[in-house]
Amino acid sequence: MPSWNVHIAHVERLEATCGLEALGVRDANVFLLGNMVPDIYVGYMVPDTTTVLPYGQTHFADPHVVPIPHYERFWELYGADRTGDDRDLALGVYAHLVCDARYNAATRDFLAAHGIPRGDKTRIRKQGDFALFGRTHAISSVPVADERALAAAARFAQYPIEELDVRATCDVVDGIVEENQAGFIAGTPDYSMLTPEFFAATFDDVHASLLELLPQL
Repeated sequence: MPSWNVHIAHVERLEATCGLEALGVRDANVFLLGNMVPDIYVGYMVPDTTTVLPYGQTHFADPHVVPIPHYERFWELYGADRTGDDRDLALGVYAHLVCDARYNAATRDFLAAHGIPRGDKTRIRKQGDFALFGRTHAISSVPVADERALAAAARFAQYPIEELDVRATCDVVDGIVEENQAGFIAGTPDYSMLTPEFFAATFDDVHASLLELLPQL
């Protein structure tokens, strides 16, 4: 699945394309934080969180190899009746799940088309390629644990997110952005398994999907 640098790159591309307000977002900072939310309690992105939740719960997906999140189901249960900052956070979560679903589905198709078997070796190669792709984006956005973001996180309809964990998340994102800027790749990375064409097409597909889906919510 895409890492946070890729999720941030999509948020920044949406902002550059049409502005987040055109997509129904009122508070860009809360929306950005929402794009991190599904990974906060998975147990490895943010260290020492107050709780760890099953991946299937946080991502609305069966925890199979290359799982596909059910973002429509998330919105039906936890987004459709939200308003204000709570809605902005839910929109961010929805965007994260759309990204994961589309990238993971594209990866499944790529593996099948090239006859590449699933397993640890393939998973490691995939993760390495996604890490390289993430570094091709000159990102700068970091969520801020302000009063509105903290309150929306605490009220998150699916599960409350503790202030300590929100602040830790913002610190992790800050480190990721700094690392991305320091290790930015201006050219084409030497991918191990996936291809530049795969990433370019999928990045465009996800962007188009978000532009289409978010205003409909």
